[in-house]
Amino acid sequence: MKVLVINCGSSSIKYQVYDFMLKRVLEKGVLARIGERDSLLRFEFDGKETSLLCSIPSHKEGFELIFRVLTDSKEGVIKDLSEIYAVGHRIAHGGTQFSKSTLITNETIRQIEKNIPLAPLHNPMNLLGIQITKQLLPHAKQVAVFDTAFHHTLPLKVRVFPIPYKYYQDYGIQRGGFHSQSYRYVLPRAAKLVDRPLEELKMIVCHLGNGCTATAFDGGKSVDTSLGFSTFAGLMMGTRPGDFDPGLIFYLNRELGMNLDDMEKMLYKESGLLGISGVSGDMREVLDHAAHGDQRCQLAVDMYTYRVKKTIGAFMAALGRLDVLVFTAGIGENSPEIRKMICEGLESLGIEIDPDQNCTATREEKIISKTNSKVKVLVVPTNEEQVIIEDTIRLAGLEEMAPFSEENNLTIRSLR
Repeated sequence: MKVLVINCGSSSIKYQVYDFMLKRVLEKGVLARIGERDSLLRFEFDGKETSLLCSIPSHKEGFELIFRVLTDSKEGVIKDLSEIYAVGHRIAHGGTQFSKSTLITNETIRQIEKNIPLAPLHNPMNLLGIQITKQLLPHAKQVAVFDTAFHHTLPLKVRVFPIPYKYYQDYGIQRGGFHSQSYRYVLPRAAKLVDRPLEELKMIVCHLGNGCTATAFDGGKSVDTSLGFSTFAGLMMGTRPGDFDPGLIFYLNRELGMNLDDMEKMLYKESGLLGISGVSGDMREVLDHAAHGDQRCQLAVDMYTYRVKKTIGAFMAALGRLDVLVFTAGIGENSPEIRKMICEGLESLGIEIDPDQNCTATREEKIISKTNSKVKVLVVPTNEEQVIIEDTIRLAGLEEMAPFSEENNLTIRSLR
């Protein structure tokens, strides 16, 4: 029996196929640039990477291509789509309705639709993924795993915005939080790495990818997080600005004549690293140009690392003490330079990086702080898909058929 994991974006589909009996991922891939002539499917199985350049006009054709690859008579990892017992979907925003993963019903779909205004770029595409897989895999159980669910422990003083209380009370406008699957995966592994119970640790985890969040955890519970009501608050990101003065919105409208659609496009797709550097929203490219003397790219890097550093300091004050600082996701795992810049100047707060341990990108869990550092600084590669797999297996009833291995069951047991 197989589990299919889907992360459906505006122009991409990420997927993994997990074999429940073998307890391993059979294939993972991403179809990018949907709707363009040069759509690209990249996938990996048995340690071999393959790329297909094609023209995929819509997500439905995209799923059909992925399913043809999965069932290919020569290189496919399954013989027939009927082997897929359950599908787990990453859903960006669960609003106040969902504090945990759930089986997808018609009512679940209606509630996800209600939350579209909370994540207008993400939830519609997540719903599209559900609709297409229900059509193409009518026999499979469908599970929704929400990116916001793990942050329902945020205290009221953090959740409520300092605007008239009626907007929280009557309309549910409040601070949310994202990257739940990443945090759920990373937290127990970080605790194991420092050999201390999760329940006694005060941690800050920096999920630094194209989208960026930092979250403060007390005993494994989210108590503050950098994102707000939308997905472009908090830290500076690849194409999103993070925190800025909301008065700018009124100025842009009144003085420059920008309408709401123009501003939404600017804030979601034209800001952040891309907006400052003028080169790219990809940190690798920005760092490369900065190393060759591009001052705007250097400014983008300086702004990015400063904002993460400032957030760490604020969260340390909120927690009262800090035991563990974790870096994860694409930039957090792969850029020793960014980690170094973020931690520089925080020595007086007990954060001391070991240059020898922090010298390379890593796909391994490791401690990169000095032995005598008061705060343990870690790199813990994330695996959001593994959490979606685990939730899907549990909610689809597969756990009752055969037990998980001890290693694979770590996240479920630690964070239920």
